[in-house]
Amino acid sequence: MDAKELHDKTPDQLREELANLKKTSFNLRFQQATGQLENPAQIRKARRDAARVKTVLNQKAAAAAASE
Repeated sequence: MDAKELHDKTPDQLREELANLKKTSFNLRFQQATGQLENPAQIRKARRDAARVKTVLNQKAAAAAASE
């Protein structure tokens, strides 16, 4: 997921994407705990994608506050 893609989305879409990433992260951690996870790098990717979404949300909130 690129940050450029995230900048095009609305804050509501970003919050929905963040919720999906958190669910994915939970499921991946659960798979790792039960020994079913085949690719451990997926956990890191999900965490970083969630961080990207949070960063873009914060940037949009700061821009909205500055414009008022």
